[in-house]
Amino acid sequence: MLESLGSLTGSPWIYAVVALSILFDVFLPVLPSGVLVITAATAAAAGTTTVAGATGKVAEVPEEVPSLLLLMLCAFSASVLGDLVACRLARRGGERLGRAITRSRRLTTAQERLGGALSGGGGILVVIARFAPAGRSVVSLGAGAGHREVKEFLPWSALAAVAWTGYSASLGYFGGQWLGTTWIGAGVSVLALFAAGVLAAYVIRRPGQARTTS
Repeated sequence: MLESLGSLTGSPWIYAVVALSILFDVFLPVLPSGVLVITAATAAAAGTTTVAGATGKVAEVPEEVPSLLLLMLCAFSASVLGDLVACRLARRGGERLGRAITRSRRLTTAQERLGGALSGGGGILVVIARFAPAGRSVVSLGAGAGHREVKEFLPWSALAAVAWTGYSASLGYFGGQWLGTTWIGAGVSVLALFAAGVLAAYVIRRPGQARTTS
């Protein structure tokens, strides 16, 4: 079964690949970090395989699968670290980054909404944006460019990381349990992740969202 998910999921390198993908997708949203988490979690659902020994007794033999707990820890840590790095770089970007944001209607709107949301304790916007396509990038860069304090941004970044990691890993793991550790199970889980992204994007762009999150 695991071969159908790729040999990487049976290697310790999967943790590094997942962590690096999540760390850098704040700058390159095209990186398939969510797909990697789901694929690894689907492989983790395999757990053990049942075999019959020479005596005819059935035994549970551990498979080389990722540890779900370690996978989630790597994903969470990389998510928060990536957010903080992007925020810090944007904060130090100076006038050049400010001009770039001004030219981007999406970044300008996000910066305005984020400022009010964080100041008013309504940083749930950060959590919702974590699921939207490129939402993490917009929020992290917007927080830095808007000179938001780390103490304001970090708790919401951590909560967003917990929510996104838990959702993605759960999709892969339980999808693998219910649908089998094949590309079909992983594919259904990926579609569910994309559906959450579409919903998150709709909520963020909905008229009046800036007022409701402030």
